[in-house]
Amino acid sequence: MSTDTGRLGADGVLVGFVRALRAAGVEASTERLYAFLRAVAVLRPGVRADVYEAGRATLCGGHDDLERYERVFAAYFGSPAGRTAHAPRTAPPPRLRLVARGAPRGAGAPGGKAPSGPPVAALASSAEVLRHRDVATLDAAERDQLSRLLAAFALRGQARRSARRGPARRGEVDPRRTVRELLRRGGEPARLRRHARVERPRRVVLLVDVSGSMAPYADALLRFAHAAVRAGRTEVFTIGTRLTRVTRELSHRDPELAMAAVATAVPDWRGGTRLGELVREFLNRWGQRGMARGAIVVLLSDGWERGDPELLGRQMRRLHALAHQVVWANPRKARPGYAPLAAGMAAALPSVDAFLEGHSLAALERLAAVVRGADAGAERVRGADRA
Repeated sequence: MSTDTGRLGADGVLVGFVRALRAAGVEASTERLYAFLRAVAVLRPGVRADVYEAGRATLCGGHDDLERYERVFAAYFGSPAGRTAHAPRTAPPPRLRLVARGAPRGAGAPGGKAPSGPPVAALASSAEVLRHRDVATLDAAERDQLSRLLAAFALRGQARRSARRGPARRGEVDPRRTVRELLRRGGEPARLRRHARVERPRRVVLLVDVSGSMAPYADALLRFAHAAVRAGRTEVFTIGTRLTRVTRELSHRDPELAMAAVATAVPDWRGGTRLGELVREFLNRWGQRGMARGAIVVLLSDGWERGDPELLGRQMRRLHALAHQVVWANPRKARPGYAPLAAGMAAALPSVDAFLEGHSLAALERLAAVVRGADAGAERVRGADRA
């Protein structure tokens, strides 16, 4: 293995870690990514303590990022031993177990040839491979690791300008605050106070299919929904043979408690699918009254429909007219040769703005990027998003 190949392999693991940070809500820009790679190259790429400190110094832009960074780092590389998120380090973290891809057998023996490329952390490499694995094919240990990575997710809708105004450096003059400043100074000249419209994220609504055909993916998708609820302004419903609102159950801080609460609240696990009737029920009870208006609505389903496909098509048109954006994530889309030929999927697709995969951690990361408006390359089924 050449040195360049080894370097690219190590950089690939670190880039995957930065993608996981972005999915967790850390604003790790391209400039910060390059700074992180340069810092790790100057230090020791295979030593967990050096990777941790390099990332903490270059990728975190504020106090809120530190907690997310700690959670993602622990899930990706393992918990840094000897330190917590708020306590100073009392002992240096141990070195990672290192492997070199393509290393000749017996290279570590006396007289053996040392590998020419930089070492790559085995745990981090496995996490990067896990990002692209189909959730349905994971074993118990891999599902545990996936759960830790999903717990660090943050799902926020695209920012929109609200009618409310707040203090700003630039913008229109705020007469009330300016006059109050003049009065406070006894009429002496004072700097003009300005205000501008406040940006806030759009509401996100998740409709998660828990029918029998979606059973291999339901747990991972609900954990994704749990992280989204904790990030705020997200509503979650399960769909199968019934429509169940589970936002309150998913508000538990602990993911396992949240999953247990959802298991108790949802009566139709692994049943059939009545997408058209349930989308209509959602619109009649919640969506038409305001929950779907101007929101980003995400359906996580394979599109199998037991009911009337024409009913689903009509209800999806209603939903599309209300929502700012309709996104459909289908785990089956990643399979070779897939085409949306199922009656339900074919009926719904004309009313979908973005059609994505939903089978892996990387696919859910991309879904999160589409929801927050950061992925312009998603497959657009219709024209440009509405304002």
